[in-house]
Amino acid sequence: MKNLIRSLLFLTVMAPLAVPAQAQDNLKVDAQEVVSDATFTIQRLFDHPEFTRLKAMAKDAKGVLIIPSLLKAGFILGAEGGNGVLLSRDANGVWSYPSFYTLGGGSIGLQAGFQDSEVVLLILTTNGLNAVLNNNVTLGVDASVAAGPVGQGVEGSTTTNFGADIAAFSKTRGLFGGGALKGALAYERDDLAGAYYNTPNVTARAVVMERLYTNAGADALRAALATAN
Repeated sequence: MKNLIRSLLFLTVMAPLAVPAQAQDNLKVDAQEVVSDATFTIQRLFDHPEFTRLKAMAKDAKGVLIIPSLLKAGFILGAEGGNGVLLSRDANGVWSYPSFYTLGGGSIGLQAGFQDSEVVLLILTTNGLNAVLNNNVTLGVDASVAAGPVGQGVEGSTTTNFGADIAAFSKTRGLFGGGALKGALAYERDDLAGAYYNTPNVTARAVVMERLYTNAGADALRAALATAN
């Protein structure tokens, strides 16, 4: 099933980034676009009257994975995917610079439609943060996920918000009917990170935990998250 999901993700998310004409400079532009879109998502949701719990919980989070555009589409064979950024918060409330991830999943069943969601995954525990940093995490399996108190579009495998590693918040545009997409995967995008920090072999752990890399293009995002402190 994971191989199927990865194939679907390649078609929906990865293929546009893999064309031969896209060199390192193009990847850098793509990475900054993801960061800028993530900034707008945080600003909008933090200011949204229906997402007050998101901002309240963010001040105590271990980290956050922001997917500014998670696309879900399908007819019988469904897929969802989107690129985003992962940041961690230290004991002093200072947010790291971003690493880059793709979040996606796939399923086969009776479904049809299209949906575009802004998704914020608040990482509440050290176990949840390590699961994401260890790469190829399956949400709901390697880290427990609970739906936030508002929004729709992201399904969690737990039945209660208490004790979850990750709280999922989403603001959804579009319509989608049918079976839920289960077992979403989150995996590291070292190609985007390498371009963004102008250094090869940049790992997410080096960015968000060891804090070895900086890029002023992400300062607005870090400042937006800091408003929750």
